[in-house]
Amino acid sequence: MSLYDDAVLVLKRYEDQPELRDLYLEHLAAHPDGMYKPCQAGHITGSALVIDPAGGRVLLTLHKKLGIWLQMGGHCEPEDTTLAGAALREAVEESGIASGLTLLPGGPVRLDRHPIPAPCNWHLDVQYAALAPADAVAEISEESLDLRWFPYEEVAAAADTSVVRLMEAARARL
Repeated sequence: MSLYDDAVLVLKRYEDQPELRDLYLEHLAAHPDGMYKPCQAGHITGSALVIDPAGGRVLLTLHKKLGIWLQMGGHCEPEDTTLAGAALREAVEESGIASGLTLLPGGPVRLDRHPIPAPCNWHLDVQYAALAPADAVAEISEESLDLRWFPYEEVAAAADTSVVRLMEAARARL
């Protein structure tokens, strides 16, 4: 199964946010290249909120280009075979947590469509939650200005509403 086919299957199984889910599926139907960055109409991205349920905290990255606190995530790569795998790969790369991250069961937690600078127009982000072991040690990557654990109650003051919604949805699923 190709990454494209996996993404279509994942999205068809996703039961929340039906209007946004359908928009993602329509995008993929119209753009066979819609999984990758070169698709100027927009492209699917995979992200994962790294969460430490035992510690009551989430790990956020201060995005190098945007200068805002976000979950780990980014573009699908040709070697990715599943959307979940792409999100987990991004979480490992950007968090520096080399072992122990596992995706919260049940598939994506949320979808978030947001504009990006030209020549591409949209990120169609498929958002997962990655559970971190209690003793996880994060290491900053070259894609971040900073990396920090935030207690649940401090996320709203640091990050935008999309991150807050993702955290709330992940906590509800826990």
